[in-house]
Amino acid sequence: MALKRSPGKDGQVQVLEHESRVLKGNPLGDPHVRKLAVWLPPQYEGERERAKRFPVLVDMAGYGGSGLSHVAWRSFNENVPERAARLIYDGKMPPVIIVFPDCFTALGGNQYINSSAIGRYADYLIKEIIPFVDREFRTLASREHRGCFGKSSGGYGAIIHGMQYASTWGAIANHSGDSYFDYVYWHDWPNTLNELAKHRAKPDNAREVISPFAVAAIRLLIFTGCRAGEILNLRWANVDLDNGILNLSDSKTGAKKVLLATPATLIALLKAAAYGWRQESVSKNAEEIANLGRLLYDRISGFADHLDKVGRGLETASKSYNSAIGAFEGTVLPGARKFVELGAKGTKELTEPAPVETAPRDVLKRA
Repeated sequence: MALKRSPGKDGQVQVLEHESRVLKGNPLGDPHVRKLAVWLPPQYEGERERAKRFPVLVDMAGYGGSGLSHVAWRSFNENVPERAARLIYDGKMPPVIIVFPDCFTALGGNQYINSSAIGRYADYLIKEIIPFVDREFRTLASREHRGCFGKSSGGYGAIIHGMQYASTWGAIANHSGDSYFDYVYWHDWPNTLNELAKHRAKPDNAREVISPFAVAAIRLLIFTGCRAGEILNLRWANVDLDNGILNLSDSKTGAKKVLLATPATLIALLKAAAYGWRQESVSKNAEEIANLGRLLYDRISGFADHLDKVGRGLETASKSYNSAIGAFEGTVLPGARKFVELGAKGTKELTEPAPVETAPRDVLKRA
């Protein structure tokens, strides 16, 4: 079954080459000469629209993608230019120019921000790509006629640009943009920090090989905006992610105290530290409770010994008491009763003392 196509014209995609001064010499060594795809609507070359100018939309690709991937052929689906052409033909959107910048990096993409760890991709779009497109095509070169949109990392980039570069963008669209980093990543920080702690510098050799997990953790920090060269107090020459090498000594002072933190990850790091401190406090409390338990057990055991001695003393006293009663009944009372028979009874009745028949209970000790 053939895929249905819009009966309207598809427009055209032009691919230009742009040399960037902003990206030249970026920390990851990524290319600064890049392909730039621009989609022109069918009306761009119309006879009546030859002098007409058009609004501009910038497509910010998500992680793992690039602008060129959004203009590529898709099976049983539409790419972005095909969808835009259909929506324009159906009257659901006006004709626009759509720009597809290539912001792919060695880490799989970026979030369209200025980062000393990746490159100045916000400046790349604002200061280079937009003016370049305005020069090459008939655009409405003002913020009122310019917008950006993206999904995932591109959505994050769109909303960040809307907040930080409002003088450039008149509208933004954020589709499932990355957010809530402190809630998403904070529970992974204890494991991450524990893994990184295994690779602290040794006194005799500060250069160590990092496990793949630690390399991935550092890549994640850099991708989310971590300024590794500043936060780790390391020169970039000391970080070799391709070979998994990290020199943990301070480039300037030689100190080996390293803390990973950025504005984007600070809350997560603090929560992880607080969690670690709570666990340490719980561990200390548990140890103290165990010590107190052992001390209390020993004291209870000693007290039980004393009670046992008291019980044995009571048992001896009871036996002596009963023996005294037996002697009293056998020798004293018979003589006293003679006085009654002889008429020398006193004012009180002569009573027999009762013996003690209840023995003290033994104190049972159980292990």
